[in-house]
Amino acid sequence: CPFMLQKDRESVTPGEGQQARGVTSQGKTCKPKTDIVFLKVHKSASSTVMNILFRFGENHNLTFAFPRGGGFQLSYPYHFLARFVQGFSPHSPRRFNILCHHMRFLQPEVQKVVPSSAVYFSILRNPVQLMESSFVYYKGASAFSRVRSLEEFLRQPYRYYDPSRGDRHYARNLMTFDFGFNPDGDVSPERVQLMLNAIEASFDFLLISEYFDESMVLLKEMLCWDLDSVVSFPLNSRDSSTKSSLPEAAVERLKAWNRLDWEIYRHFNRTFWERLERDIGGARLRRELRALRARRAELARGCLQGTGSVGPKDIKDSSLRPLQHGGARILGYNLKQGLDGELERTCRRLVTPELQYSSLLYKKQFPPEHPETPRQQN
Repeated sequence: CPFMLQKDRESVTPGEGQQARGVTSQGKTCKPKTDIVFLKVHKSASSTVMNILFRFGENHNLTFAFPRGGGFQLSYPYHFLARFVQGFSPHSPRRFNILCHHMRFLQPEVQKVVPSSAVYFSILRNPVQLMESSFVYYKGASAFSRVRSLEEFLRQPYRYYDPSRGDRHYARNLMTFDFGFNPDGDVSPERVQLMLNAIEASFDFLLISEYFDESMVLLKEMLCWDLDSVVSFPLNSRDSSTKSSLPEAAVERLKAWNRLDWEIYRHFNRTFWERLERDIGGARLRRELRALRARRAELARGCLQGTGSVGPKDIKDSSLRPLQHGGARILGYNLKQGLDGELERTCRRLVTPELQYSSLLYKKQFPPEHPETPRQQN
């Protein structure tokens, strides 16, 4: 149930109208979805989606299924268990509105911590770009630590890859692993189809990171949210100087090595476009895209210093500096000086990195004196 594009968008301040009901293109109202499971697949623009969920949840006073003790992953890379969630008790009917931290998906356990009405979605990335990014981010992983380049690894992957190692998933079929399946599993057509069927049975829709704006239009449609709820700036993105392209021969080896990921991506890339055409249509999609991009540009003009993202050394506010990981150079933002109260808050939330935002929301949901918050050990 989509919101209609708002007229006179220039007159709407960030965050305004977020409690309103949606209005479909047929004039019918719909209620925004507030119970959500987002499988945060690694290296797939998932930190940006997480920021969107954090902002929506905070604006609507929703509860999050946080990792116990305020961590940032739900005991990843182990399969998710309900007991990994802070405040969960098998003897209590309590359910959380939003589950979005890194986990290895296991739906029967997920269902113990969210309402039965929850909408399930995730986001995928082309396995070629995903593995190139993974190689840079996780260069210390056992499979990558002894090679100088991803091409070298792909020429003889079994020379470096040990399927018994606990970090093997960073080097093979990372999406497959995050969805809960075996990254070294059978690639026969029958087994692949069973895996795809299982994903379709668990998830209401999947987004595609290469088509992020189109994905946000679909997200807005499926959750019945307004435009400001899905507008964002890219977070946890790398400086292009650390990115590299692979020759065609290496790309083909990578696809074969990550065959399960490739099959997931091909299938859901196709169904993504089928869903857009069926539920939104080309003409409305183009209108929605123009509105989304115009709103992002408007917020950038109002919120950001300069033209956009900057390197970590150029970020003036230490609370807005993203974590630097592996060989990646993660970009961030500087806010304009002298922003008014509510606008400053909205702008700051848009550019707050994942770890800082998660910590802030955890402290709000579980204040230090809260009986469910574990005391720090000296």
